[in-house]
Amino acid sequence: MTWAELLARGTRVLKGVGIDGAGRDARRLLAHALGVEAGRLTLVLPEEVESTAAARFEALIARRAAREPVSHLTGRRAFYGREFEVTRDVLDPRPETETLIEAALAQPFERVLDLGTGSGCILLTLLAETQGAWGLGVDISDAALDVAARNRAALGLGDCALLRRSDWYGTVTGTFDLIVANPPYIAADEVADLAPELSHEPRLALTDEADGLSAYRKITAGARRHLERDGRLLVEIGWQQGAAVAGLMARAGLAEIIVIADLDGRDRVVTARNSA
Repeated sequence: MTWAELLARGTRVLKGVGIDGAGRDARRLLAHALGVEAGRLTLVLPEEVESTAAARFEALIARRAAREPVSHLTGRRAFYGREFEVTRDVLDPRPETETLIEAALAQPFERVLDLGTGSGCILLTLLAETQGAWGLGVDISDAALDVAARNRAALGLGDCALLRRSDWYGTVTGTFDLIVANPPYIAADEVADLAPELSHEPRLALTDEADGLSAYRKITAGARRHLERDGRLLVEIGWQQGAAVAGLMARAGLAEIIVIADLDGRDRVVTARNSA
């Protein structure tokens, strides 16, 4: 059997359980099992299989068929042109979150606070893209902070990124000209309808076990105490939450409130400024 034939068999298994992008996922898993870059996989497909790597691939296919995310199987996820380590302890970085990155980078900043930093993908991306900036990432999960620390080291950002355990603003001192957050925004009554893959991600990062707005109430209520004058607050939201989160920002005394859509045309980010 060749690797091409084994790849085809793995793809059929994933298609058989209804996984979208079965061929793409199978290729990524085969590249991981072989220890080669996905772009070079075509070069080895005609070769005969080697039993150890084949067993690794088939084990990965079985786990993916059980709806474990590819990123958890490979331990990596691409985000804004960089690779980030991910585990079951952090939310998987998603393309939609790049909408927040683009909005944050649209204006200059020097000090950024990332609330609920998780893998650190938002904080570390913003710092990697902004020369001379400094940032603080906080999270209530020690395990998540460990992942963020490893990503910080891998990107060589140790001098400009501080990580700290905190329940939102709990241990945060000082002010920032940019605050960002991708908090848990799924309502408790929506959890049962989530894709099976999300059961492998930390529930704490997905839902507030309430109406999906609890985190935004805390974030907006404390924003002005931690924002410089003219500082900005940017939060990612669920696609139906734009008006509600904009209202919370207005009641907190923030101004210049804008709801930004993602590439699919769905509300994805709400921004505001501390202009008072």
